[in-house]
Amino acid sequence: MISVPFQGNYDRKIGPNNDGSRYQLNFQPVIPIELNDDWNLISRTVVPIIKQKDILPDSGTQTGVGDTVQSFFFSPRKPTEDGWILGVGPALLLPTASNDLLGTEKWGAGPTFVGLRQDGPWTYGILANHIWSYAGNKNRADVNATFVQPFASYTTNDAWTFGIQTETTYSWETEEWSIPIEGVVSKMTTIGNQKLNIFGGLKYWVDSPNSGPQGLGFRFGITLLFPN
Repeated sequence: MISVPFQGNYDRKIGPNNDGSRYQLNFQPVIPIELNDDWNLISRTVVPIIKQKDILPDSGTQTGVGDTVQSFFFSPRKPTEDGWILGVGPALLLPTASNDLLGTEKWGAGPTFVGLRQDGPWTYGILANHIWSYAGNKNRADVNATFVQPFASYTTNDAWTFGIQTETTYSWETEEWSIPIEGVVSKMTTIGNQKLNIFGGLKYWVDSPNSGPQGLGFRFGITLLFPN
């Protein structure tokens, strides 16, 4: 199945004075490609479209595209004997930001991994990557970051899904954590011939850098689904 999420995120209390805010719409299509009878290649692209305000003193408002993260997972077509679906491959950081304050101005790369298992109404697993920068603006900070996203969800018979996850990042350069806990409710439905998933929920920042988001945030959006 090809899935095309449009994931909206709103965070606040950003910056040294806690008076900044950010709205970020992630366009993140996931496209499986059949390589042969045994293997799939799964492409996952995350392109952020950002509007942020006062994230630094006197910085004003920036609107545009942020850096793109492109991942490729080589995945066996059959699950393991224990029912796990696994994938491993490269993750690439592309400096596509349209404004200096919306990106890192760095090229980066590293490994990525995904593992998930469906057990009746439950789906759980983990997505992770580590990215090092290797080129780009020498005046900008290097990227050396680990991202870990454990997740679990429960789907009812009438296609409601209740999920919880964290999207944790640790910067080895600054030795700082970013840890939001997110609870999301979604509903599968059909409009005309188009299958889609509508979702919304809350996040709470357990930890973040001194200039990072604080307190409550929001997540909402839709995922377009295209079964093969």
